[in-house]
Amino acid sequence: MKFKRRSLIAVGGAAAALGIAAIHLAEQRRPRGKIVLRFSHVVDPDTPKGKAAELFKSSLTEATGGDVNVQIFPNSTLYKDKEELEALQLGSVELIAPSLGKLGPLGLRDFEMFDLPFLFNDYAALHRVTRGPVGVDLMERLTPRGLLGLAFWDNGFKQVSANKPLIMPADFRGLRMRIQASEVLDSQMRALGAIPDQMALSEVLPALAAGVVDGTENPPSNFLTQRMYTVQKFMTKSDHGYLGYVVIANERFWRELPGDIRSAAVAALKKASALADAIAQSENDSALDRIASMGTTKILALPDDAKRSWKEALAVTYSEFRRRRMGSHLLDAVAAATGASLLG
Repeated sequence: MKFKRRSLIAVGGAAAALGIAAIHLAEQRRPRGKIVLRFSHVVDPDTPKGKAAELFKSSLTEATGGDVNVQIFPNSTLYKDKEELEALQLGSVELIAPSLGKLGPLGLRDFEMFDLPFLFNDYAALHRVTRGPVGVDLMERLTPRGLLGLAFWDNGFKQVSANKPLIMPADFRGLRMRIQASEVLDSQMRALGAIPDQMALSEVLPALAAGVVDGTENPPSNFLTQRMYTVQKFMTKSDHGYLGYVVIANERFWRELPGDIRSAAVAALKKASALADAIAQSENDSALDRIASMGTTKILALPDDAKRSWKEALAVTYSEFRRRRMGSHLLDAVAAATGASLLG
């Protein structure tokens, strides 16, 4: 893979390139009546992604004088995790913001890189990847699937929870842990001795309550808004993984937008992206404080010696990613961007 030496600007290099390629559409007449833009996502409105989606809606509505009717469908009210991408490709929705690892089943396995444990030390290191040549290259891989990558949105770093303390890898042994659909996350949980169970976010709370799964991993904002604190006694502040999103449009819909509408949508998305990235850490810190104050879930620290044990156990996940997925070139590019020494 050769990474292009240019910056990921505004809502993504791929989107900018598309805007140039489709400039001749700027002269086309605006369709009669309102343009409907359906935006489906699976989290609560009171999360970084939910708030960014609402800002996109209000900004685009104001900029177009109501000519664009943006309809937001949060909390899987329209489509669940595995259904969103197919719905977007079929034109049943115009915009989605799935977590990055969910693109793996489309054959876009490079995006599963973001599921690797302890890949980023902080948001600054993460942004050197998503806003740099690696991010541009990943966005451009969506186009052959009829999709257009517009922006990366942050959520936050993940913590693990269960009804027993999870400190050392041995504590995971035999537990059934809910994960998103991702072969990398599957490998991660198996490396820790757990049994991974893939399920949609909307199904997690009842599954935890019924004992179908024993625990899960989530940023605190999702743990709070999905009310997992009502059924999980312990959370370990592990910061072991990152959960972020990619905003994707149906490419045909985007190309056929009148030029002024498309420009307004790009500007609205730029505002929403800035909000998502600006509030991700503070929202998750606040959620963690609220969870602790409720008293139903005890927050545990992950000691340095335990973190070293996690990393030793999880080195096999990196080895599998390098060997089975796409080799070492992508991780080498990430390591160069972040200055980090990666596992495996």
